[in-house]
Amino acid sequence: MSRAAIPGLPSRYPIGEQLPALYADDDFAQRFTGGLDTVLAPVFATLDNLPAYLDPRVTPADFLAWLASWVGASDDPQWPVERRREAVVRAVELHRWRGTRRGLVEALRLALGVHAEVTGDGGAVWSNTPGADLPPEPPAEVLVRVWPDPGTWVDPERVHEVVRAMRPVHTDCRVELLPGPPTDEGR
Repeated sequence: MSRAAIPGLPSRYPIGEQLPALYADDDFAQRFTGGLDTVLAPVFATLDNLPAYLDPRVTPADFLAWLASWVGASDDPQWPVERRREAVVRAVELHRWRGTRRGLVEALRLALGVHAEVTGDGGAVWSNTPGADLPPEPPAEVLVRVWPDPGTWVDPERVHEVVRAMRPVHTDCRVELLPGPPTDEGR
């Protein structure tokens, strides 16, 4: 990421115009400060546009990785720029939903562009009645069904990486990659 030495970029705050009147007609002083203006113009341009640099929807593409690191977002240079921007915009929301069905489905959609369905509750049991016996333990396995859009290929290892990162720590997840969306008969 380089924002320096942009040829022909004028300074919005020329130093020569801000010098005392004594130096206004001094050719050396004007040329010297003109050189400083060339060096400082990109700095002023960046500072003047700082809100745009911090907004992932409009920031330069080469700045996205840095913004992603600020909010702990996934950032894969292989992704399309719009998907990378959305990952940064939605990072806080995804952190809030981490370890939930919704978070897992959204993370898979955002990271890989796939559809997903999560079944099973990870083995959580409880009783509303104090002192009552607990219900029988459910299976601790969660099933994650994933299907890409027709005609697209998804790397199974990447699917497993996202599931491992977003699942609750105490659960085992089994992943099924389907060729298309599940039907009512297949459930």
